Amino acid sequence: MGSCKCLIVDDEPLSRDVLRKYLDQVKELTLLGECRNAMDAAGFLAGHPVDLLFLDIEMPGLSGISFARSLSRAPLIIFTTAYPQFAVEGFELNAVDYLVKPYSFERFLKAVNRGLQLLSQQHDAESASRKIILKADKKLYAVEPAEILFMEGQGDYIRFVLKDKKLVVHGTFIQMMESLPAEDFMRIHKSYAVNLRNIAFIEGNQVRIGEHLIPVSPSQREELLQRFALL
Repeated sequence: MGSCKCLIVDDEPLSRDVLRKYLDQVKELTLLGECRNAMDAAGFLAGHPVDLLFLDIEMPGLSGISFARSLSRAPLIIFTTAYPQFAVEGFELNAVDYLVKPYSFERFLKAVNRGLQLLSQQHDAESASRKIILKADKKLYAVEPAEILFMEGQGDYIRFVLKDKKLVVHGTFIQMMESLPAEDFMRIHKSYAVNLRNIAFIEGNQVRIGEHLIPVSPSQREELLQRFALL
């Protein structure tokens, strides 16, 4: 699993400062943004995939509890509040944990580790359930998307370069891209699509994946940089 993408939702500047300082000390966590209320958070979540939400309960307007209930596809939530009486409601919403202000870094880390463990379990389950079947060399291969480095178009065929082998499959880019998780794969050139999570670095109009240098179309470079930065 890659970096855990986080969002802070809290109307108190000092509380956000503490969380930001704590988050900076855990390399597995990436802070994507901070919101002062639930409405701002709703807008942010609509445009950014978030794994872990640090959500204050007592905020002007919509409370953290009400906001959590309103989410149809909520990220994992760690509630933060100065009011311990809300703990029962928080856990009824399957919150990862409930931090009562002021809390120590050690208590924060305990909650974060619980969240990272749950995310890892979710990731393993998703990987197992979304294997794709590729037909090559008169055989059927069950392939995990994470094992794919990149795809290269070769006429009516697609060459899949995996971490441990290469497979040549009859089909089109459109067919193959539809079978893969859209958040991980991107077509960066008329002849190439890559697994964003396997990119080592981007330099100029090329990406390095393993021992391979893959060209990037100028028209795709800006989107590639934006998506790569959010991994």
